[in-house]
Amino acid sequence: MKLVIFDCDGTLVDSQHAICAAMEHAFTALGLPPPARADILGVVGLSLPQSFAVLAPQQPPSVQLALAEQYRTDFPGKRQQPAAYDPLYAGIGEVVAALARRDDVLLGIATGKSRRGVARILAREAWDDHFVTIQTADDHPSKPHPSMILRAMEETGVEPKSTLMIGDSTYDIEMARNAGVGAVGVAWGYHEPESLRRAGAHVVAASCDALLATIGARLAAQEAGA
Repeated sequence: MKLVIFDCDGTLVDSQHAICAAMEHAFTALGLPPPARADILGVVGLSLPQSFAVLAPQQPPSVQLALAEQYRTDFPGKRQQPAAYDPLYAGIGEVVAALARRDDVLLGIATGKSRRGVARILAREAWDDHFVTIQTADDHPSKPHPSMILRAMEETGVEPKSTLMIGDSTYDIEMARNAGVGAVGVAWGYHEPESLRRAGAHVVAASCDALLATIGARLAAQEAGA
């Protein structure tokens, strides 16, 4: 059996509008200048406490915690705004469906999102039966700690050589390498493809068609010891 684990934000769904709006409001609500949009997108994938530690390193932990709490309060409302809708990336639904049809593949999610946020997307896309292991920031250290992947492999009984992590950020790639599994980057997310390669991605897929082909080829190569 093989295990393919997907990141969520920036890989499956484009949630940048809601994330940026909630991040910016968290700072302004506390009387702080908001960071640049590029800096916000640069921390997507980290846990909220770690994100604000990166975005506001000069602030004491108490303020970083207050920023995280403000974000949690604001995000649901920002997500409901039409401009902040978090659609699937074009073609990714077909990738998930194709993999879900395979008898030799299990699907998982490893994300800095909350479990509630992931559950909403799974319900919206009718994916509840597709993903057998869901690992979120609610229960794990922030990426790139390998805890999420290690737990997913433990729950499914799949070995590292048969496991692949798919993500758009260097945190995803570093997490995969830390867990000893294959790492495939996607070029349509929030980190530049070259940064994913530098982080150790075996391949960076430029399209969903390329991703589907890459997943099969990479798993075969790993199991062959390549």
